[in-house]
Amino acid sequence: MRAEGTFKVQDFTPAAVAPTLTVKTGVDVGVATMEKSFDGGFAGRSATLFTAAFDQATGTGTYVAMESFEGSLNGVEGTFNFAHTASTTGSDRTDAHFLVVPGSGTAGLTGISGTGELTVDADGTHRVWIEYVLPQEASPGGSRTQ
Repeated sequence: MRAEGTFKVQDFTPAAVAPTLTVKTGVDVGVATMEKSFDGGFAGRSATLFTAAFDQATGTGTYVAMESFEGSLNGVEGTFNFAHTASTTGSDRTDAHFLVVPGSGTAGLTGISGTGELTVDADGTHRVWIEYVLPQEASPGGSRTQ
């Protein structure tokens, strides 16, 4: 199955990095929490722990995020976690990776597995898609057929 949607960042709050966890490199590391809202076939909300090694001046860096999603995929309701990462040299997006965390699905999304991607259009529209498998065929509303 494939679900697609758009999303908006509702909140981005930088968090302090413990001094004992910092090693000075050529690119500073930061941590933040994020809240997002999703619309379309991938609909709901998420809470994200976001880390990045990023140079603001050149736009170069890499991020790694762990996201907890609550909502629906093509009308099937539940929750799951997914991890995603990507790099940039300022004008590109490379090495993108998106993976559903095994064992994290609940309700109609119990047993979900899959991969996907997050992208940003030239006009600033944020998009998400996921190719996923459920262990059983699910029906809209979160109930599953046997």
